[in-house]
Amino acid sequence: MILTLASKSLLNRKGSVLLTIIAISVSLFVLLAVDHLRQQTKQGFASTISGTDLVVGSRTSSINLLLYSIFHIGTPTANLSWKAYQNFNSHPQIAWTIPISLGDSHKGYRVMGTNDDFFLHYNFGNKHPLSFSAGDKFNDTFDVVLGSEVAQQLNYKINDPIVLSHGLVSTSFSNHDQYPFKIIGILNSTGTPVDQTLYVTLKGIEAIHKNWQNGKKQNEDLTPKNITAFMLGLTSRMATFDVQRDINQYAQEPLTAILPGVALSELWHIMGSVEQVLKLISYLVILASLLGLSAMLVASINERRQEIHLLRIIGAPPSYIFLIIELEAILIALIGTGLSLLALTSALIAFQSTLTAEFGLHLSANLFSMNNLLILGLVQIAAIIAAAIPAAMAYRSAQHSIKH
Repeated sequence: MILTLASKSLLNRKGSVLLTIIAISVSLFVLLAVDHLRQQTKQGFASTISGTDLVVGSRTSSINLLLYSIFHIGTPTANLSWKAYQNFNSHPQIAWTIPISLGDSHKGYRVMGTNDDFFLHYNFGNKHPLSFSAGDKFNDTFDVVLGSEVAQQLNYKINDPIVLSHGLVSTSFSNHDQYPFKIIGILNSTGTPVDQTLYVTLKGIEAIHKNWQNGKKQNEDLTPKNITAFMLGLTSRMATFDVQRDINQYAQEPLTAILPGVALSELWHIMGSVEQVLKLISYLVILASLLGLSAMLVASINERRQEIHLLRIIGAPPSYIFLIIELEAILIALIGTGLSLLALTSALIAFQSTLTAEFGLHLSANLFSMNNLLILGLVQIAAIIAAAIPAAMAYRSAQHSIKH
């Protein structure tokens, strides 16, 4: 009965109640969106690469090298020579290497030139290897392997032809139309930037930029002169700092070798202050909306003196009046929470492909994490606290009403 009474009371003041619900919904939307973005980005970055000891590129900052080589965010400042790559590929303390060549795209998705070692040695998450949902790794110069999301979003399948574009924009006017690639494999989903990338051979990258057509100029040397970066694994972790020093002090050209885990820590350290500011703004927004809830309920007390008096006449104790006000606050907060979850989930689903293509962000639409549930629970508690003042006023009014 008390729930029915609280619901009808809210319906009688639907104008002010609706505005309060909208305020809470918007503030919660902002709070959850910021926190979800933070969690998903951190989780995605941490799980993208595993088992790689060093990442090597031309001289630049460790964060910039990490972002463009592993997460395909931004562009490299310069390339490194194939000679330098071969030199370290034969280093006695290096067990394997994965060359990376960037610079082309396909319908907004990045293209990465590499070789079969990528499929053999690249790990993600907790050292999970890559696997194929269809097809296999490279067999020919113009073979291409797709990440799972590329295949799904563009509705591609094995043996479909595709044309690459020069540059990284989705609407490139410089297409390599004369040199179509053939889809030879599709990878299983990894939840990392691997899913949003197309993989081609280093020879294929060299061929399309040398005006070399499939079936012609078979004897032309397609060994690349430069690559963007390379990943490597060591024969022993004990050699990490020795090899890193050898690379950083390479006399032939300026190179940078980074430890992925250390570079990630640096990135989160830089992002930490931004995180805290965003969280503070979000909490201030939700505080403002809860204060608005309290103000709305306070303003309603004077209008409801007759209602409170009637409840007292039929035997309702002051504590009952107190509970009605608190229940109204809880209902408003719950409705606002539900609307914010619905709106944010819809937004994540609607803009998921855009976020992936434009910013390289792969955000899950599942908002039910322990952290989010804790936030929502705290908001409900805060709503109860915010309603304490108007509820106490109603309690006092109920006590006074019995004397009349």
